Amino acid sequence: MTPKPEWSIVFYIDDNGKSPVEEFLDSLDEKTRTRFLWSIEQLRVRNVQASEPLVKHIEGKIWELRRESDKNIYRVLYFIYTGREIVLLHGFQKKTQKTPSGEIETAQKRMNIFIERGNR
Repeated sequence: MTPKPEWSIVFYIDDNGKSPVEEFLDSLDEKTRTRFLWSIEQLRVRNVQASEPLVKHIEGKIWELRRESDKNIYRVLYFIYTGREIVLLHGFQKKTQKTPSGEIETAQKRMNIFIERGNR
């Protein structure tokens, strides 16, 4: 029996060739970035089996990867794409109880572009 392929993390790339999530991660202090990278790896390993407090469903296909560090709350919005890929779309610091609709809209737009491009 052939083992199932591993899940992979894919960073959304915009039309300028930049990855908004990688830029977000680069903007964090080293301790927070290290914690987020650990969380991303946990998401890759657990994939669709991941649950709270690591991840939370937002709406539609959009989920959030959750991370707290030094009383700050950070989120990376993502979706599961065919072929066992987790596509990281948008990262931000959360300052309100509810995820702001503008952050969700940004992720949805990027998801739609990603899907229209056919996986890149």
